[in-house]
Amino acid sequence: MKTAEKKARVVVIGAGLGGMSAAIMLARDGFEVTVIEKNSHVGGKLNLLQTQGFSFDLGPSIFTLPQIFRPIFEGEGKKLEDYITLQRVDPQWRNFFEDGTVLDLWEDRERMGAELERLGAGSFHEYEEFLAYSRRQYQIVERGYLRHGLDTFGQFLRFYGWKDARDLDYLRSMAGSIGKRLSSPYLRDVFEYFIKYVGSSALDSPAFMNLMPNIQMEFGLWYVSGGLYQLARAFRRRMDECGITLLLGHEVVKVDHQGRLVNGVHVRGPEGATRVVRADYVVSNMEVIPAMQKLLSAPSAAMRKLRRFRPSCSGIVLHLGLNRVYPQLAHHNFFYSKDLHTHFRRVFRDGKLPDDPTLYVVAPTRTDPSQAPAGCDNIKILPHIPALDDRRPTTREDYLALREICLDKLERMGLTDLRRHIVVEDFWTPFDIEARYGSNRGSIYGVVCDRRRNFAFKAPKQSSQFRNLFFVGGSVNPGAGMPMVTLSGQHVARMIAQQSADEQS
Repeated sequence: MKTAEKKARVVVIGAGLGGMSAAIMLARDGFEVTVIEKNSHVGGKLNLLQTQGFSFDLGPSIFTLPQIFRPIFEGEGKKLEDYITLQRVDPQWRNFFEDGTVLDLWEDRERMGAELERLGAGSFHEYEEFLAYSRRQYQIVERGYLRHGLDTFGQFLRFYGWKDARDLDYLRSMAGSIGKRLSSPYLRDVFEYFIKYVGSSALDSPAFMNLMPNIQMEFGLWYVSGGLYQLARAFRRRMDECGITLLLGHEVVKVDHQGRLVNGVHVRGPEGATRVVRADYVVSNMEVIPAMQKLLSAPSAAMRKLRRFRPSCSGIVLHLGLNRVYPQLAHHNFFYSKDLHTHFRRVFRDGKLPDDPTLYVVAPTRTDPSQAPAGCDNIKILPHIPALDDRRPTTREDYLALREICLDKLERMGLTDLRRHIVVEDFWTPFDIEARYGSNRGSIYGVVCDRRRNFAFKAPKQSSQFRNLFFVGGSVNPGAGMPMVTLSGQHVARMIAQQSADEQS
């Protein structure tokens, strides 16, 4: 009688969406999976605060590309909609400019056409031509880089070839190609700030990143009923169904290795005691650079190879509960800098806190009134700022001063007496983001997208030092955002399954 084959053991460090995605796909493929999370909840940056009747999504606020999440929840006759309820958000964004102009970005074509009539003849035609260009960029990137999980420039060239990549807009910057196609300064600002999804600069990112508007327009912008944290709860439920062992409140403090293999992790429990969990494969949802430094004590030569993967921007985050409603706000809002290019240069090239920030403001009660008490509002304010840098040290007082700049700006641009109506406040700085999530210097979006430094590539998903160590999340390809980190987990699960099969054959 044939002896049953022993299941390969996988340890996943961190229960962010990337880690949970890899864990679920591997468990469904027959692996024995343990997920170790230092915090008391799953979700990573997808986090939740509930206080005094207000419910704040502390991390991501926008759900896109639902098709990427479907493989996680499919099987046994189930589908994504059995776990979460999605609501389409339209207008997708409301855009506020310093001169008083307000412009809505609609998925609905007729409404968008009417909106753009105010910008003059030809604006809608330029807009549609730009979206056709955005769609071409998305289609090229999706069929190779996203679908097959390409990890290096060499893999990119081998898959596409120079001829097949001729339609990929890679020689110009994102802002350069936008300026070539759109004459309206308002539309230029709107489409340049799509780079917010990856915490980078439109001046430095390659032009094919203009694929991002197509993601919203072709596949919709969504809200998860009850708040975005319902998605984390859905992942948790799926892990339970797959028989995954989940250790909350446990921190991985070291990864054991011998030769070119890792073989386990040292785990510190809630009481402070440390034990070793053995593994045939390790998947780190901790960002690559902090993981290599803190968990593997990587030599300086290995760290030098990672220098081109600089952290994305960070941010201060204000979650405000208000005792009134500002009806001029949509669900998603942007209050733009007077000169967006000056803002990009100051934050991303000079490494300075913005003096005129562009503000992302989320007001989820427009779609889901349950997120605040009746007659009240729940808003999140997020400006992009430099990641922590020892060469330009910043203090909590510096971030508090920026808070005042942000509130001044919003009060000046229509949210009259905002300060007077704050009844609940939760304030995060890059120090808090780094401490809570172990992110590289307080980065929110992993690795910055820079055409000169890394051609928009993030770090590879498989370690170059240890053949059975893998990484997921925003610091590896395909990058930041809930769909992309989820996709990274699916790619890593496939890579491990293939490697395991090769070793057994």
